[in-house]
Amino acid sequence: MPEITALPPADLAAITAFTDLPAAVLNWLLAHGERRVFADGEPIFQPGDPAEFLTAVLQGSIQFYALQNGSREPRFRVEQGQVSGVLPYSRLRVIGGLGVSVGQTVLYLLHRDHFPALEQASPELIQRLVALMSDRARDEARGQERDDKLRALGKLSAGLAHELNNPAAAIARAAQALAQRAATQPQLLRELIEQCPDPNALCAFTALAVPLAKHAMPLPHLSPLQQSAREDELADWLADQGVADSYRLAPGLLETGLTAELLATAAAALPVTARPAAFAWLESQQSTLQLIRDVQEAGSRISKLVADVKTYSHMDRAGGFELLDVTAGLDSTLNMLGFALRQKQVHLTRDYAPGLPQVQGQVSSLNQVWTNLIDNAIAALPAQGGTLTLRARQEGDFVRIFLIDNGTGIPPEVLPHIFEPFYTTKQAGAGSGLGLDIAQRIIRQHDGRLEVSSRPGHTEFCAWLPVAS
Repeated sequence: MPEITALPPADLAAITAFTDLPAAVLNWLLAHGERRVFADGEPIFQPGDPAEFLTAVLQGSIQFYALQNGSREPRFRVEQGQVSGVLPYSRLRVIGGLGVSVGQTVLYLLHRDHFPALEQASPELIQRLVALMSDRARDEARGQERDDKLRALGKLSAGLAHELNNPAAAIARAAQALAQRAATQPQLLRELIEQCPDPNALCAFTALAVPLAKHAMPLPHLSPLQQSAREDELADWLADQGVADSYRLAPGLLETGLTAELLATAAAALPVTARPAAFAWLESQQSTLQLIRDVQEAGSRISKLVADVKTYSHMDRAGGFELLDVTAGLDSTLNMLGFALRQKQVHLTRDYAPGLPQVQGQVSSLNQVWTNLIDNAIAALPAQGGTLTLRARQEGDFVRIFLIDNGTGIPPEVLPHIFEPFYTTKQAGAGSGLGLDIAQRIIRQHDGRLEVSSRPGHTEFCAWLPVAS
């Protein structure tokens, strides 16, 4: 427990905010405040404690931590001579972090119940403390905005890593299979030439093989049973042609749309004895081409993701305001959050009115708004069966962007405070309470406004952005 002792008048001289105050004011502070001493490493503030005291550090310092997932993350330190805690007109009601003494720490504490009387005793000190609170709120907002961006980046990076891993793994598998195919091609070609020494017949078969790879249409989607029946049918036909490993070749040939009818046409110019070697070569050739197409498709997916990152981060343009297509920013944000959407099996609807006008805006800032709103909606959705609708409409001189989810909704008692800075319903350390405040401030910087309505099963955020003149 901290030691509570009388406060010597000279101690107040160490507080910067109290400098040059009249003696009557200092005596008032001495009469209504108290002095507490904490040992090194002793907790001073705990997350969830009521915020009750103006706190001035007379000796030592206080290190504040954010508690996240059971670990302590250093946030800021209040040094000797500085004032922290609750200040006049502050809406802070609950301590959000852990405050620990560094060295033996001596504090001056004034309960918030004395603030009205303090305003009568010293309006000058109240002005100093309000200015201090404004500076602190501004610094905190900047820090939280930076942290908010970093948290969003962390979530997006995890999802992006997963998104990139799938096509990268597909390319690696295809490359390994291509290496194996390339190693067997000389042997297959040698066997084909040995069985078909006639150059004219060989040219006729190989000339037909390339157009087949180019023009053969993939089979329609089949059930596993239907697909198995098709493979058995083709394998039986290949066996009739003298192919010993017909069941190995049939799936690869069918995958590229080669049926018994097409194969019969392609092999008509070949001797019967050459057909097993010809079909083996053809299956290898077609499978190689299919693997190349797989690599191309996976590479295209990676290129699309990189393009989405560029659009989302605005990294290929200057940071100022410019003409923007709002729906492009919405789509790039959705693509960046695709992994989180799939994890919860969210049913996504994009309802954009055609021919929407452009707005004057800053891409990176607006994308931060969309990220906050969509991420909050995903968190509120059930594990399965959640729906998220993005709608964009023009109304007069504004483009209205709606984000609608069927989650739990926002309680009526919370709704009036939803855009207040530092207001959060999450547990201490789990949220800063600045995500929606930041979103509102960004929309206001764009001369727009952000509104919300909610009831159980239907929460709707609406951003108004003026049409570019």
